[in-house]
Amino acid sequence: MIPWLESDDPFPHPSTALQDEDGAAGLLAAGADLSAARLLYAYKNGIFPWFSEGQPILWWSTDPRMVLQVQDFKLSDSLKKRLRKIGKDPRWEVRFDTAFEEVMRACAAPRKTGPGTWISDEIVAGYTELHELGYAHSSEVWLDGELVGGAYGVCIGRMFYGESMFARVTDASKIALAHLVFFLRAHDVKMIDCQQETAHLASLGAKAISRSDFLSWVNHACNLPAIEHWIITDKISP
Repeated sequence: MIPWLESDDPFPHPSTALQDEDGAAGLLAAGADLSAARLLYAYKNGIFPWFSEGQPILWWSTDPRMVLQVQDFKLSDSLKKRLRKIGKDPRWEVRFDTAFEEVMRACAAPRKTGPGTWISDEIVAGYTELHELGYAHSSEVWLDGELVGGAYGVCIGRMFYGESMFARVTDASKIALAHLVFFLRAHDVKMIDCQQETAHLASLGAKAISRSDFLSWVNHACNLPAIEHWIITDKISP
């Protein structure tokens, strides 16, 4: 059993999350709300929301935790060439935070291989509030003035929590992620939280670490000074 949270209830400690034998490894609690205050408290404690339409809000703290150390980011030779090419093509532009909600809704849209994601209107509203407060950010790829790819996540102090990506043209999500990684690396962010273990994330250099190690780093990184200006510069490169 997991606890049901009312709006004022604190989260239980992440170590109390369900385990493999319970059938929902990492599930910690249900209920509460998606207010900015609740989301910030969750992320600072290594907890994230993840639930499908029709379910209550479900809160997770997985063990192990998939993370990307920014120095381990794997950039393929083909993507390096693509980044150099679009960097010289004025039709392409990479921006931060100019269309945050649009990026979220694109991430939520149905994919060619399946239905839409778990990103509901409720999720969009909660993270848009975080964005307005300066905690949630989008990396956006534009082609001929049209948004064709992007990624978004939450940044507290010098800790970044990745959430989702989308692409409408080939490699656009990878381009958005690459520029985000370059930017974070340049601003002394060491780790990106990837939450769940997947083969795709592993191919990009992500690895699983213990929840205790993850929480120890989060406690340190979240208390560092926040990045003041989310602006692409010419110094960011492969």
